[in-house]
Amino acid sequence: MASPIAPPRDPDPDNPGIHHLPSALIATIMIKLDVSSILSLASTCTAFRSCALHILSFLPNFHLPDVAPSMNLLRPLLPPNNPYLRSLKVDCTRLDDSSLDFLIRPSLQELCLRNCADFSGKLLSHLGQSCKDLRFVYLSSVAEKRGRSVDVIHLEELLSGCTQLETLILMFDVSVFLRHKFARVWSLASPSLISLEIGYISSLMLTELLSPAVGLHQSSNHPQPSILPNLQKLCLSVDYITDTMISTISKYLTSLTHLDLRDSPIMEPRMAFDLTNNGLQQVNAHGKLKHLCLVRSQEIAPTYFKRVNDLGILLMADKCSNMESICLGGFCQVTDTGYKTILHSCSKLYKLKVFHGTHLTNLVFHDINATSLSLTHVSLRWCNLLTNLGVAHLASNGNLSTLDLRDCRNLGDYSLRAINSLPKLKSLLLDGCDITDSGLSHLSKGSMKTLVSLSVKGCKKLTDRCISSLFDGNSNQELRQLNLSNLPNLSDGAIFLLAKSRIPLSELRLRQCPLIGDTSVMALASMQIDENVWCGSSLKVLDIYNCGGITQLAFRWLKKPYFPRMRWLGITGSLNRDVVDGLTRSRPYMHVATRGEELGIDQWDNSEDIYSQDYEEVDEFEEWLFEGEDMSDDDMVDVLDDVADLFE
Repeated sequence: MASPIAPPRDPDPDNPGIHHLPSALIATIMIKLDVSSILSLASTCTAFRSCALHILSFLPNFHLPDVAPSMNLLRPLLPPNNPYLRSLKVDCTRLDDSSLDFLIRPSLQELCLRNCADFSGKLLSHLGQSCKDLRFVYLSSVAEKRGRSVDVIHLEELLSGCTQLETLILMFDVSVFLRHKFARVWSLASPSLISLEIGYISSLMLTELLSPAVGLHQSSNHPQPSILPNLQKLCLSVDYITDTMISTISKYLTSLTHLDLRDSPIMEPRMAFDLTNNGLQQVNAHGKLKHLCLVRSQEIAPTYFKRVNDLGILLMADKCSNMESICLGGFCQVTDTGYKTILHSCSKLYKLKVFHGTHLTNLVFHDINATSLSLTHVSLRWCNLLTNLGVAHLASNGNLSTLDLRDCRNLGDYSLRAINSLPKLKSLLLDGCDITDSGLSHLSKGSMKTLVSLSVKGCKKLTDRCISSLFDGNSNQELRQLNLSNLPNLSDGAIFLLAKSRIPLSELRLRQCPLIGDTSVMALASMQIDENVWCGSSLKVLDIYNCGGITQLAFRWLKKPYFPRMRWLGITGSLNRDVVDGLTRSRPYMHVATRGEELGIDQWDNSEDIYSQDYEEVDEFEEWLFEGEDMSDDDMVDVLDDVADLFE
């Protein structure tokens, strides 16, 4: 157990320390921190407490992505009289329509509200009525809870009211809107709108949205103005990607630079509802596209783009010389000829992703040195004809920072020798590959020193020795994310070695490892990152779902003060429902997943920065949240003064 934390002492007159610093200087530094860091600092001394109280009243950015606060918690943290608030990001799992008047501020320019299932369409209306200066809006799961509804009139008020809107992200099913009215309201969208993302929309609704209606006295041949004339980025999940959809997008969105379309049909589509060579030929008709993503997912049914072959790729490549990023998924008829055409035609390409490339072989990368490409991100998932030789050719591109080879079943240890030579590699995903412990030892001599993320999920030949093979006495202090899930021969001994290595991991995934048990949880809970930090304090995500040796004993080590930074925990709910419920109540701001769902929060921005920080013995922020549920505005000063006494 941690030793009790003493309350802040009054400054020594002979050694005043930070208490002697001007409050303006402290405020200048603290205002650059996020909310959780500000509140953690507030618990350390009177100078920081006083400054934090003042800062919260004029903080321009309020971002709280790791916890789902209640209204009682938000009220003192987010003073209503802050005229400088420009950016608000909150998980709304515990909020509903009653919090609208408090959340929606006229000064906002950026708003990200996640998990809005308990909100109705009033959320959209309030934004249109109150936030005239909004530039960026992200809303997810709106009105998904039973009894909540959203109507097209709410969307109309949002679009007509937010006249400065530049980015709109609606991560929910918009097919709930009446189709004919849905298309009409988009004529009210801001001409400044340059980016649009929608969680799900039918192909018919999209086509009607983008196609301008022909007036009563206008000829159908008369050119009509585009509904979204300045749109540059379009990201959609649809029921079917079709030729008609591609044609409509190319015809009316003439400024498009980024196109991302994904579908997941429940059955093989007919010709009229599918993408063919003719449709692919119309991609990038205006030559401005830099990023293209066309993916047919097999999530629901094993469906593919069976009507597109190498000819379609050749026709598309003629207009894609300026393309920088290409992602193709489910093109089962495209062979090496088509993929090589992309590599040799797109001289500016730095990101290439191919999913379910059933005919992609080593020949695609055989002469990659003959091109001027400088690839930094490559993903070749479910490309089972790719072998070690192909990876060796690919690895000759020394600028690779992200390499995703998941489910390439024919890749073995020899490929790791080539990967080891990549000096800039940050992320390596090898799920399901045919690699062994000795093969992983190659990485410890080179790439392991730069890796931030490593996944070897489902590599069945790996044993406990993989940990010693990877780190070989030289701990990689850059590594933050490690996935060791579904390894049948991985035991508690490996996790003990991992804990002993003192690697400051933020994510560790061990799901479906039958030999992992309570001892692993104990080892991680006692893990020391350095001599002054304990209790597994760096872990934010721990997934031990369906691990064979986990019993009720492990729950004792999942409670406070252990794992103070934990935000996501995956565990089997059937172990003991009462124990799981008790853990959830004791740590209300930790997401406990019991059904096998993947863990982790959504990325609310495109930041790829990964940084380290100093961790304390106890997560002051979580303690502050837990104890402060019932605070009022008047209690704020007292809470900040007494926050040190809240620690257990």
